[in-house]
Amino acid sequence: MSNQFDVIVIGGGPGGYIAAIRAAQLGFKVACIDEWKNAKGGAAPGGTCTNVGCIPSKALLQSSEHFEQASHHFADHGITVEGLQMDVAKMVARKDGVVKQNNDGILYLFKKNKVTFFHGRGSFVKAADGVYEVAVAGEKAESLTGKHIIVATGSSARQLAGAEFDEKQILSNEGALNIDAVPKKLGVIGSGVIGLEMGSVWRRLGSDVTILEAMPAFLGAADEQVAKEAQKQFAKQGLKIQLSVKISDIKKAKKGVTVAYTDAAGAEQKLECDKLIVSIGRVPNTTGLNTEAVGLKLDERGAIVVDGECKTNLPNVWAVGDVVRGPMLAHKAEEEGVAVAERIAGQHGHVNFDTIPWVIYTSPEIAWVGKTEQALKAEGRPYKAGSFPFIANGRARALGDTTGFVKFIADAATDEILGVHIIGPFASELISEAVVAMEFKASAEDIARICHAHPSLSEATKEAALAVDKRTLNF
Repeated sequence: MSNQFDVIVIGGGPGGYIAAIRAAQLGFKVACIDEWKNAKGGAAPGGTCTNVGCIPSKALLQSSEHFEQASHHFADHGITVEGLQMDVAKMVARKDGVVKQNNDGILYLFKKNKVTFFHGRGSFVKAADGVYEVAVAGEKAESLTGKHIIVATGSSARQLAGAEFDEKQILSNEGALNIDAVPKKLGVIGSGVIGLEMGSVWRRLGSDVTILEAMPAFLGAADEQVAKEAQKQFAKQGLKIQLSVKISDIKKAKKGVTVAYTDAAGAEQKLECDKLIVSIGRVPNTTGLNTEAVGLKLDERGAIVVDGECKTNLPNVWAVGDVVRGPMLAHKAEEEGVAVAERIAGQHGHVNFDTIPWVIYTSPEIAWVGKTEQALKAEGRPYKAGSFPFIANGRARALGDTTGFVKFIADAATDEILGVHIIGPFASELISEAVVAMEFKASAEDIARICHAHPSLSEATKEAALAVDKRTLNF
């Protein structure tokens, strides 16, 4: 087998494996290098998302949601459950099975699309004669050459100084997904997506969960109205969230972790917990890539510097996903991967950062796309807004989940949709209609005029669009 390729992709996460498949579809000879291993040492492509991120967290969220429903809500439906128990080991095993299905699915897609897969760690060796040499360090050392290189090495959890991950007591997202028994007390530092989702999983299963957040505002990236509703609902569920916290010391003992901190009022406090999840953001994975061998430019965060088309400072070297600027989202990485493959082929790849949706898979789910109300106020842009509560939606009532609302924000003059914000049942699915609408520069009136099935949760989307013009029909 020749080790000369048109395109070499370093990293097999959402950005990398999708870029490799699209490049192969476009007729290129493609290699993809990925070092993730499963428990048996076999190849486990899919990156953080598939192995220790999006996919396994959703599996645990689903399992814990079933337990919550059986514990607290089945009785409302006339279903009596006696002797309810949670087998954590079986739940984690199911999660591992879901991950493996996704790993195997990617390997199948590589074969189907004739992408050559190399299991190991990829790094630059040198650039010469218009091609790049890339080394693969694995069970078998390989040397590849390629005209185009796409770097998609992703990100890893940021460590807190003095509280390095041991994945037993102080946990990153990886350790949080592999807790083998329900901790009596769970501490979480950081109220972002990972902190809220993992906190929700273990709170449902019986943990006393406290979340410590350094910022003064809860979910600062979300619309304020949504964030306020979310904070209220999480508190109602039993998640203890403290804001404006300053961590002063973290100590491990045989039986747990103690976090010393100053609260919002300036008082010194201590949180004693069995396990501590640290979720304070992520850092780009460029260590070990040997960027200096070819002069690939990094910024002060260690991210690869790219332009608007994901081109680096080197000819024919591209980078996508968490390892570059922009939101660290799997679907953003996928879009960039496709766009780069198409640009290599001379096409016009498209990624619109203004219409990338955000989702938090808690209960209630939170999803949004576009501008928040506070951002538009800061810009001084005239707007009009309308919202519709799920409590007035027939399908939500039938589901037994009427928490939250849909909110539309439109330009005051043109009625173009500038942002849509949802908190409530299946927000992750409902947000797609808003993304499509915004890509086509739709107005709120356009959505208000579209027939939505009855009874459906999507009717709340239509009603929120009607609310922009103050003419809701069911509230």
